[in-house]
Amino acid sequence: NFSEQVVESFPSDISTGIYYGWACVGSGDVHKMVLSIGWNPFYKNTKKSVETHIIHTFKEDFYGEILSIAIVGYIRPEKNFDSLDALIAAIQEDIEEAKRQLDLPEHLKLKEDNFFHLPGGKIVDNH
Repeated sequence: NFSEQVVESFPSDISTGIYYGWACVGSGDVHKMVLSIGWNPFYKNTKKSVETHIIHTFKEDFYGEILSIAIVGYIRPEKNFDSLDALIAAIQEDIEEAKRQLDLPEHLKLKEDNFFHLPGGKIVDNH
């Protein structure tokens, strides 16, 4: 998950909800991802969060690494769930939708974008 400082620097006009795109940990490979932006009503969070689910199984932890993401598209608005099982089912549907969308040629080409291969780190001034 991104730090509070990173979350606060996200453009204010990005709607809360579930998105899909590409993610890269450190200088590793680029993988499909699902991203939640919002307050996670099921967990009654009081601070906005940005949580990334990388669709890949890593062999080891990567705490402290830089996470670079490219948001490609929107899946659905943020919503509350009646149960943890309903939340888990929705997450699985989101993952399947992300996989379908990211396999489209116009989205697949973004995986190779120079953004993920910037020299000297990936800090990009978005102002």
